[in-house]
Amino acid sequence: MIQTCLFPAAGYGTRFLPATKSLPKEMLPILTKPLIHYGVDEAREAGMRNMAFVTGRGKRALEDYFDISYELEHQIAGSNKEYLLSEIRDLMSSCSFSFTRQSAMKGLGHAIYTGKNLVGDEPFGVILADDLCVNEDGVNVMSQMTQIYEKYRCSIVAVMEVPKQNVSSYGVVNGKFIEDDLMMVSDMVEKPDPKDAPTNLAIIGRYILTPDIFEILETTNPGKNGEIQITDALLKQAQNGMVLAYKFKGRRFDCGSVSGFVEATNFFYEHDNGSK
Repeated sequence: MIQTCLFPAAGYGTRFLPATKSLPKEMLPILTKPLIHYGVDEAREAGMRNMAFVTGRGKRALEDYFDISYELEHQIAGSNKEYLLSEIRDLMSSCSFSFTRQSAMKGLGHAIYTGKNLVGDEPFGVILADDLCVNEDGVNVMSQMTQIYEKYRCSIVAVMEVPKQNVSSYGVVNGKFIEDDLMMVSDMVEKPDPKDAPTNLAIIGRYILTPDIFEILETTNPGKNGEIQITDALLKQAQNGMVLAYKFKGRRFDCGSVSGFVEATNFFYEHDNGSK
C-alpha cells in the first residue's frame, strides 16, 4: 500500500567529527553494513520499493553505495569474496533509488518538504537511519506501523518512553490511548524542558505521513532553534484530523551518539556470533 520511504540524510553528523568531515554519518558501519543499509532493509521488509533520499553537500557516498562499482566487482568476480556483495546487489535489484539535495539545514520538517517531488501525492514512510531499530520477536517497526496505517489511514509517529530528564532531546506527545500502545495525539512539543513536558513519550525516527503534510509544512513557521519542525506540522495535522502515536515493539539504538553506536555494534556482533 505504501510504496515510498523517505530518508532525510543531509545532516552534518557533528557528534562523529572528525570522521564525518568526509564520511556521511549514514554510512558509518555497524559491523559490515552502513546504517543506511539497515534503514533500507527495514523499509523493503515493510513492502516499500521506492527509496527516496534527501541529501546535502558531501553525501555522494550514499548515491555511490546504491550503485554498481564496476572496478570492485571486476576485481572480485569469481573469487571467494564475491558473495560479500550479494546482499547489496539484491537490494539494488529489488528497489529504486532517487536523490535530491537540501540546500540548507533548516530542520527535519524542511528536509521532509524537500523530498516532496520524490514522494508525490501518496502516503509515505520516513526513516532516520541513525535511529537503528530491531525487533528480535518478528515484525520490524516500519512494518508494524504500516499495519496500523492500513486500519486508520492517518499519519503515525513511533514513540518510546524515555527518562523524564531526557525529554529535552526529543519531540514529546500527549493524548488519549485508543488501543494498547496506540495513542490519538492531542499535543506535541519539540524538545520541551523536563518540567514542562506533558509526558515522557518521545518520538523516534520512524513516521508514516499522509501527503497533506506537505501543504502544512509549506506554511509552517520556524519553531524551536529557528528550524521548521515536523512536530509543529504534525500538531496542526492532529488538530485538523488525526495523528496517532505508536509505542512500537522492539529496541531502538541512538546511533547518532557515540555511546548508542557502540551499543548497537556490540549488540549486532553478539547476535551474529550467537547465530553461527
